[in-house]
Amino acid sequence: MMDYLLDNEWSIIEEGFDKTNVLSSESIFSLGNGKFGQRANFEEDYSGESVEGNYISGIYYPDATKVGWWKKGYPKYFARTVNCPVWIGIKVIINNEILDLNTCKSILSFRRELNMKEGWLKRNFTVEMQNGAMVKVTSKRFISLSIEEIGAIQYDIKPLNEKLDITIVPNINIDVKNHHSNWNEKFLETTSVKTSENQVYVFSKVLKADFELCTFATCEFYIDNIKFDRDGSQYKDAKKIGMQYDFVINKGETLSTYKYGGYLNSSDGVSDEFESLSKALMKSCLDLGFKKLLKSHSKQWEKIWYSSDITIKGDIKSQQAIRFNIFHLNQTYTGKNSKSNVSPKGFTGEKYGGVTYWDTEAYCIPFYHLTKGGHIAKNLLKYRYNHLDKAIENAAKVGFVGGAALYPMVTANGEECHNEWEITFEEIHRNSAIAIAIRNYVDFSNDQEYLYEMGLEILIAISRFWSQRISYSSSLNQYVILGVTGPNEYENNVDNNWYTNYSAKWCLYFTRKSLKQVEENSILDFKRIISKTDFKMSELERWSTIEKNIYLPFSENLDIYIQNDGFLNKELIPANEIPIDQRPINQNWSWDRILRSPYIKQADILQGFYFFEDDFSKESLKKHYDFYEKYTVHESSLSPCIHCIQSLKLDYIEKAYDYFLRTARLDLNDYNKEVQEGLHITSMAGTWMSMVYGFAGLKISENRLSFTPRISNNWEEYSFRINFRNRVILISVSNKSTTIDLLEGEEIEIILNNEHLLIPSNKTLNH
Repeated sequence: MMDYLLDNEWSIIEEGFDKTNVLSSESIFSLGNGKFGQRANFEEDYSGESVEGNYISGIYYPDATKVGWWKKGYPKYFARTVNCPVWIGIKVIINNEILDLNTCKSILSFRRELNMKEGWLKRNFTVEMQNGAMVKVTSKRFISLSIEEIGAIQYDIKPLNEKLDITIVPNINIDVKNHHSNWNEKFLETTSVKTSENQVYVFSKVLKADFELCTFATCEFYIDNIKFDRDGSQYKDAKKIGMQYDFVINKGETLSTYKYGGYLNSSDGVSDEFESLSKALMKSCLDLGFKKLLKSHSKQWEKIWYSSDITIKGDIKSQQAIRFNIFHLNQTYTGKNSKSNVSPKGFTGEKYGGVTYWDTEAYCIPFYHLTKGGHIAKNLLKYRYNHLDKAIENAAKVGFVGGAALYPMVTANGEECHNEWEITFEEIHRNSAIAIAIRNYVDFSNDQEYLYEMGLEILIAISRFWSQRISYSSSLNQYVILGVTGPNEYENNVDNNWYTNYSAKWCLYFTRKSLKQVEENSILDFKRIISKTDFKMSELERWSTIEKNIYLPFSENLDIYIQNDGFLNKELIPANEIPIDQRPINQNWSWDRILRSPYIKQADILQGFYFFEDDFSKESLKKHYDFYEKYTVHESSLSPCIHCIQSLKLDYIEKAYDYFLRTARLDLNDYNKEVQEGLHITSMAGTWMSMVYGFAGLKISENRLSFTPRISNNWEEYSFRINFRNRVILISVSNKSTTIDLLEGEEIEIILNNEHLLIPSNKTLNH
């Protein structure tokens, strides 16, 4: 377990320079603003091992598939977020030696801080170079939430032992490539570069795609806080384009470089306008200056924290971790653009392609809904509605007809682009995640009209898929689903995965229920949807028959549902008997060995009990939890949060606390030994769920907010706000009481520990 970061309530802090931590820190200290983001690479040159990463939301390359040419319906490409030109670069040459932490004679001090409260990254380091020069460097940067196309850097250099000749080369690195690709192809082509009046422009085109972008940067200089105008000369080599500036700086003086840069892309306007738009943005930055830009940016973070912060008193590791998760969720997606979505790695790495998975509906929508408002959740669902035609096309490619929809496992534009057979064609439970998200949105928002506008069309198309994907078994005299992969990806191509079967059964039920609801409440919309989808009432009969007769694997001896056919044939050795040097097994065992083992990558049946909790008793949950938990290795980031929530429902409070730390500090402590590749953004929403749905016991019951709060013995108190139906509610839980404040909005009736209570506007309830 990684443990080099300091504990702090509002910051992630690294003290001391260790080259072996560079890649991990590049992920952990990443910055973003929803529109674009970057790994925490150094501004100055660094010749050690590093993964440069700068990414723009929605900009992807269709990376040609390596396998599957003979498989009907196989995706032709995998969409990968494009690693873009690097605008943060500041080459520093001191007495003819390049400043490089990898080659300095000695690093006398090093400190890095990610301030989550205000949204900035800062480094301080003091070095002695090979030529004897000693300098102190301080850099501070942020990616603006106020002007979402730009970022800003303050980079200070102070000679400590002598007067120094210092050359500063603010530059844009055009020698970038993606670190994950199928064919090691070049994703991006530089079409032209330009330098003019301290401004640098790089114009690029994404190959095999229609995306164009402009990377731009400008700078200004100060010596001891006095502006110093200096004309530069063009700097250009095979990798970088920029401007070069030469200075002589006395011992004790501070040379400050302020650099402003960022990106425009095809969604911001036509490429002919890129230069003029960039120039206007850079002028605004120079006019406002670094401090005012940072102040405006930090005020945006103040608003974000007001609505999304979770406080935990008495446990600094938990407090730091939950804020780290919330911080990166807000850096990844702001909700401003309904065309964008949430990537499992956000802007922190390239694994998973940087595109959209079912994680959004299953884990992320609740966070964005209750911290930003129902309109943000609706935007994420609108994203799926806008891709419904593509989902129907995806289903048609693999043989489904009549308007059946198979939503993609992975997508950038609605088209399936995942390249692994057992995921692309077998992990079909993602269809159910869309329907579950629709149910949750309607329950929490009470936006019944959404069903008329978008939701019902999606549900009909999904149910048509399930109706065709399900087979009838004459030997069982029941309906079965063959050849699938459930949430537990350590079981491939199995028959009758319980979660898949049950979620299909539920989808058919929920669609029938929604059809009836729309017919009763809006007959005109009902007729319009029936006509648009060419819906036949005979479909309802088949759905009802399947729903009542679907096969759900069950063991009479154990009195539990079986994860899938054949699971009990395995050698059922608990996971705690796996030698520690063989964990995680996905990095130490062959795939064949994993498939033959009983080990569960992530919650599978227990995830079904989470999504459909009202269908099962607490006693049944306990039996399933006690059986399946001991075989679960949690090698999916999405697993600990579900186990945390289920532990709390069973009053396993301290076990829940352990799972909470596992999900909350997954990246900070690198439990799965993979943080170098990027952070687990979508599972961070699961961490938030662990607090709000888990410890606070939030759910919708009788169309009301319901809470059953619990608290760990490791905490003194915790609190959070939610935005519920145009009300802002503050919930505070201690060992002694629960306090609920209605901060904004009209009076509301809630359910607290099964008791109905009315809270007047601007009043506090102590219980």
